[in-house]
Amino acid sequence: MLANLRGRSPAVFALLASTVLLSGCALLHRHKHDADTTYAESPVDQLYAAGAAKLDRHQWSDGVSYFKEVERQHPYSEWSRRSIMMEAFAHYEANQYDEAISDANRFIELYPGNASTAYAYYLKAECYFEQILDVGRDQAATEQALAAMREVERRYPKSEYATDARLKIDMINDQLAGKEMTVGRWYLREGDTLAAIGRFKVVVERYQTTSDAPEALYRLVEAYLTLGLVEEAKRDAAVLGYNFPGDVWYADAYKLMTAKGLRPAVEPKPSHGLFHRAARAVSLKSAHGSAPPPPSDAAAAATPDQATPAQAAPDQATPAPDAATTQAQPAQKKKKGWWPW
Repeated sequence: MLANLRGRSPAVFALLASTVLLSGCALLHRHKHDADTTYAESPVDQLYAAGAAKLDRHQWSDGVSYFKEVERQHPYSEWSRRSIMMEAFAHYEANQYDEAISDANRFIELYPGNASTAYAYYLKAECYFEQILDVGRDQAATEQALAAMREVERRYPKSEYATDARLKIDMINDQLAGKEMTVGRWYLREGDTLAAIGRFKVVVERYQTTSDAPEALYRLVEAYLTLGLVEEAKRDAAVLGYNFPGDVWYADAYKLMTAKGLRPAVEPKPSHGLFHRAARAVSLKSAHGSAPPPPSDAAAAATPDQATPAQAAPDQATPAPDAATTQAQPAQKKKKGWWPW
């Protein structure tokens, strides 16, 4: 290289020297930055307690950083297992659902028989549930939420998570029925009656226990009469009348049938003000609240002097709260001091 530089002007040497100097400064700056963002080796209880304190202040990203350090510095400790669950919960609270699902899946793969695995399945289902969009949008997350909630119910049928999952399964089915109704109504407006009938039949066959079933039956009566299929219209009107005699949709179907000279077998009853989708004023998430914090097995004491690894062994952890306490958690979780420790 020196041979190649012989005969060059001093300006070339000055340029080369400045380039080397700038590169060295950049390297030193990078090392300094790395040193600032890398945690020093610390006892596991201190790292975990620091992460817990960050989560208590709703500093989710900072808390995750400490829990990741627990995993990095003490990978074979029981506190590392707890940290994975706390990372999942922190990501969930930060609305970073993909990361939370990834953490939950990692916990399930590493500790399939652990007592906290039920919560991992439940938290994953919650992540899908809270990504449900309105009925006018794609319902891929809704289908994923339904499958995940059913998995919770199937694996842990007697747990408090299954109790909550069953309630949300009903809500999800109502959402999916609403999607079918939205598409069916659009087909009716466009004059594609046969396509609309297909959508309404899906609601009647798959989601017959949802709040959309009465309207779906009414729309079928309406569509069949439009096509001149009187027997089919009479059949669905009878189903609507026997199952929902006091519903406003049956009152409308009765008027529609009598206007065509047809008399349904069931007389309508006074409306009982049954719930309809049009009356829904809140989203699925705000109607039921968010997921409760991890069970006590996944969370140790907040400060080292309150609990050390020897004092808070996983097998001796505080029992998980009962169902009533768990159900009360969502309303309180945004207040300071909601952590189970």
